[in-house]
Amino acid sequence: MNATTRSTRSTRSTRAARRAARPLAALGAALVVAGGVALAPAASASGGHDTEVRASGTCSSGAAWKLKAKDEDRRVEVELEVDSNRVGQSWRVTLSDNGTTVFTGTRVTTAPSGSFDVERVIANRAGQDVIRAVATNVSTGETCRGSVTYAG
Repeated sequence: MNATTRSTRSTRSTRAARRAARPLAALGAALVVAGGVALAPAASASGGHDTEVRASGTCSSGAAWKLKAKDEDRRVEVELEVDSNRVGQSWRVTLSDNGTTVFTGTRVTTAPSGSFDVERVIANRAGQDVIRAVATNVSTGETCRGSVTYAG
């Protein structure tokens, strides 16, 4: 067998392999498209929003706060966390949405981290939701203030 024969056989086998691969490539593309279509209803079932907004900061005497809002079945899930690293502190908490109070209560920091959190699912009001949180340590007066704007 000479070099020309070997080269011809190699070219033929390469062409055959490419022809055999074409249906597999088409099948792969079809599966990707079908997968995208299959996932589309899941996004619209949750209102079509995967929006989450977050803010964080430091309170007046060093505690830390985090505030987030995200879509929850066409409503808004709001979560406030305050971490003072001290167990047993009482905090007075107010959450509001566009100026309307949606939560008022007292929370106590718990072990192991010396933090508390408040979670509420509230109505998604027309337009943007400006969600504000204020937490005040009942004993020391330390205050945490934060806000997020949710456009969902």
